[in-house]
Amino acid sequence: MAHSVRDHQSRIPVAQTAVLALPPSGQAKDLGPRWTALDSLLCGAFAGAVAKTVIAPLDRTKIIFQVSSNRFSAKEALRLIYCTYMKDGLLSLWRGNSATMVRVMPYAAIQFCSHEQYKNLLGSHFGCQGKVLPPFPRFLAGSLAGTTAAMLTYPLDMVRARMAVTAKEMYSNIVHVFMCISQEEGVKTLYRGFTPTILGVIPYAGITFFTYETLKKLHTEKTKRSQPYPHERLAFGACAGLIGQSASYPLDVVRRRMQTAGVTGSTCSSILQTMREIVAQEGVVRGLYKGLSMNWVKGPVAVGISFTTFDVTHSLLLKLHQMGYFTH
Repeated sequence: MAHSVRDHQSRIPVAQTAVLALPPSGQAKDLGPRWTALDSLLCGAFAGAVAKTVIAPLDRTKIIFQVSSNRFSAKEALRLIYCTYMKDGLLSLWRGNSATMVRVMPYAAIQFCSHEQYKNLLGSHFGCQGKVLPPFPRFLAGSLAGTTAAMLTYPLDMVRARMAVTAKEMYSNIVHVFMCISQEEGVKTLYRGFTPTILGVIPYAGITFFTYETLKKLHTEKTKRSQPYPHERLAFGACAGLIGQSASYPLDVVRRRMQTAGVTGSTCSSILQTMREIVAQEGVVRGLYKGLSMNWVKGPVAVGISFTTFDVTHSLLLKLHQMGYFTH
């Protein structure tokens, strides 16, 4: 999920970072009207790509536990990482990350642009154009943006999950995964698990955007500052991501089981059937919430890295514009 809601998503939408630290209005005017729509989007996408790359070993480990019946614990997770390193080498911990990178940038672009459009449309409808949306439209704008991005990038998430749980001898690259799935299992398989993904993205993206913008609104009212400091943005984003992930996590586990059914031998073909199998074999908490504690660890780490990367690239790009290296 998400990631998104994105594998998502297991994760905070990259597009949020692009919304958090836009240049002051005077600078935006000097650089032209395309600054916030293009340059900040590129910075946010790059920041998300860096963050995803850093936490990729933890993300891959979480997916492996999600699609297996093995009990999850921090000790077992570290053991799996160590065994993978000893067996297949260091780079094997990043297996499937190339598919994640291919997905991160379009997902960020679509979610960013659609979120702004949905906010404008809902703002006009509810008579609050240019202001913070009321609570329900605030939630709805995030849900619609996440749903739009997930719908258009889902096959890439499917491929990423397959690469994460298989040996490198089975699939050599992203194109090979697409070809094998299409030829051996049918094109429809690329959208297996799509329904739980959308059902998970709706609360995840909605709650994440809602929580972040609500915290930012409360911050502005209390401090009288229009923009929070970077560490405050980090805290707001981390809280939003943790709440959103926790609310939608069971559907993320179901989604991964359905995505990898072709290589794990599972015969479940529906959400309820998959959920019943997980609960019957592993229980509610140990099954449907398997790996959630790892999300609580890697989520704030990912957000912190994405914010730092965004700020650095944002400042660098701004200086390059001012020096005349880029023109719109």
